[in-house]
Amino acid sequence: MVITVAFLSDTHGTLDARVAMEVAKCDYAIHAGDIGRNTVLNALHPRRGLIAVRGNNDTPDKWPPDDRRVLESIPWEASLEVPGGTIVVVHGHRAGPPKVRHQRLRAMYPSARAVVYGHSHHLLCDLERVPWVINPGAAGYLRTYGGPSCMILVVRQRTWRIEVKRFTAQQGRPSERS
Repeated sequence: MVITVAFLSDTHGTLDARVAMEVAKCDYAIHAGDIGRNTVLNALHPRRGLIAVRGNNDTPDKWPPDDRRVLESIPWEASLEVPGGTIVVVHGHRAGPPKVRHQRLRAMYPSARAVVYGHSHHLLCDLERVPWVINPGAAGYLRTYGGPSCMILVVRQRTWRIEVKRFTAQQGRPSERS
């Protein structure tokens, strides 16, 4: 049995359509915060389930008024159990500066197999030790640092593999002007 989980983050109200297409091929999707509005969540259609957490920009004053009820239901932290371990998802803004962030996330969630976070918009995949610390980059158009991105976790039995998906920045999008 193969299970696939899409990791994405930092859409800030706009989801790249190519990321949405990757998510639709997966069993689960995990959004690591700074969602921006409910239309982003509504555009994600994994086969089995969607998990999303709030980011530091997911606040009532930054979301459209009609979406605030949805925002209130989104937790700050969540997890997903898959064969081989637990995936924890947080936004990462509470884990300190970049120099110590991975160390702190590992210390905060020592029993996880992987910690997925966002916040920095920088795609990073730290698989040096367990828990893995993974940042899928920005899946929208704001500060993508090379283009919108996501990651796919492929789980076979207890074997995990990460696939990085990075797309070119689209002409006229904010990522090219940031």
